[in-house]
Amino acid sequence: MLMNMLRRLGFCAWFIIFGLINNVSARDLRNVTEPKTPETCLSVQASGGEDTEAIQIALDSCTEGKAVALSPGTFYSGPLLIPSGVSLLVSHGATLKALADPELYDLGANTCGTLNEYGVGCKAFITMVGAIGSGIYGRGTIDGQGNVTMAGRNISWWDLSKAAQRAGNFQNNPRLVQINNSLDITLYQVTLINSPFYTVASSETNGFTVWGVTILAPASARNTDGIDPIGSQNVTIAHCYISIGDDNVAIKALTAPSRHISVLNNHFDSGNGMCIGSEVNHGASDVTVSGITFNGSKNGVHIKSNTFRGGHVTRISYSNLCMYNVQKPIHMDMEYAHLRGNRTPEFHDISLSNVRVLTKGMFMLHGLSESDPVYVRLKDVHITKDSEWFTSNAVITGTYIDDVGDESCGYTGNN
Repeated sequence: MLMNMLRRLGFCAWFIIFGLINNVSARDLRNVTEPKTPETCLSVQASGGEDTEAIQIALDSCTEGKAVALSPGTFYSGPLLIPSGVSLLVSHGATLKALADPELYDLGANTCGTLNEYGVGCKAFITMVGAIGSGIYGRGTIDGQGNVTMAGRNISWWDLSKAAQRAGNFQNNPRLVQINNSLDITLYQVTLINSPFYTVASSETNGFTVWGVTILAPASARNTDGIDPIGSQNVTIAHCYISIGDDNVAIKALTAPSRHISVLNNHFDSGNGMCIGSEVNHGASDVTVSGITFNGSKNGVHIKSNTFRGGHVTRISYSNLCMYNVQKPIHMDMEYAHLRGNRTPEFHDISLSNVRVLTKGMFMLHGLSESDPVYVRLKDVHITKDSEWFTSNAVITGTYIDDVGDESCGYTGNN
């Protein structure tokens, strides 16, 4: 229903060129094709009460290479650990809801569901650690219930996040899906909604495919990033629809480099756009972003760091982009959030080609200094007349053309 509604909005006329996108040289070094759902080892029926134990026992006893299937119905669960080689299949008609009880997610310091100066007091709802070949599949829904009042509290996870913003500190909220130090992980077709915090994050993972996934949260839901590859490599994010309250995709490199990443044929609605940073301490490189439709996001292309984070961002290619109602279609900032430190960020070898920006916006490119500018190449970049440009310490080669007429973006994303 959601996809049909989007098509009726009229985004379907422009991207005839999308037929050529499969020829883009992706930076993921793997040969990535559409995933196949693994065979089922066990099926679990919803009990009408809490199903954590039943689901976890099934996952722990499943044969490697197969999946535990959740049958149609509504399941309520606390945190789950997906073992190596095993997958979770959320069948069409099944909804897995994360219980909104901070005690279930607490890491032992009794801080989950509270505010403090760190914000790392909760385990994720679904975790994979040191896994090889695991995944989450199916056309069902996983609901993080970020909007639901927490047990023993009078506020929701999202309310707690807003309280942290007012207090100037951090909320201790669980991520929906967290993948750590793993290899060849897949998310396929599943719908992920209402995450209390980041929706999907992979940390120091090599080989990560997210294909045909829908991620939803209200635009007002703070810190609900869609997909965050963090210190990860050989990542493909393709044919996804993401509409959330923070970065649609955010490539970060907090503890290790992020590189060889392909973001292809996706549709982004509300959110902060296609981001790199700001935590790029260890560098982000060899990233291809192609075939993206942006409709109503705060940013289109967004690269951000500062002297507190530093980091070398290089060999970043954007092509075949279409933007509509985007506030800042191109936004590159080496002084993001004005955090100060002694690390020098570098933005080199960044190219944009075949870009259409169909509504007026602000184009902002800010380097650190004359000796440390942003380096950007433009080719076949078409924007709407009377858009505003704000640049400082930026070396821009190529030109843009303010000649966009009555056009519309072709639909891409989760079909």
